[in-house]
Amino acid sequence: MADIEPHTASPLIDFPSDFPIKVMGKNENQFSETIVSLIQTVVPTFNPKNIESRVSSSGKYTSLTCTVNVESQAQLDDVYRLISAHPLVKFAL
Repeated sequence: MADIEPHTASPLIDFPSDFPIKVMGKNENQFSETIVSLIQTVVPTFNPKNIESRVSSSGKYTSLTCTVNVESQAQLDDVYRLISAHPLVKFAL
């Protein structure tokens, strides 16, 4: 039996990278501030000015696009895990 070399896929993202994360949640007063705080837990240099915010036509939900400078896939995964676990967040992409 021939030795098979393990396949190592090239990373899809070159790090460090400015990565846009879309977060959707209920349109509550503290939603944006909460998301900023969560991101800064993992990426302390995250600047809240790097957020675009949109309110749904019904006014019930807020969508944030947070452009985060991440250093590694592990750091990006940590941000997603932290945001996705928060009760105000409906989903994060």
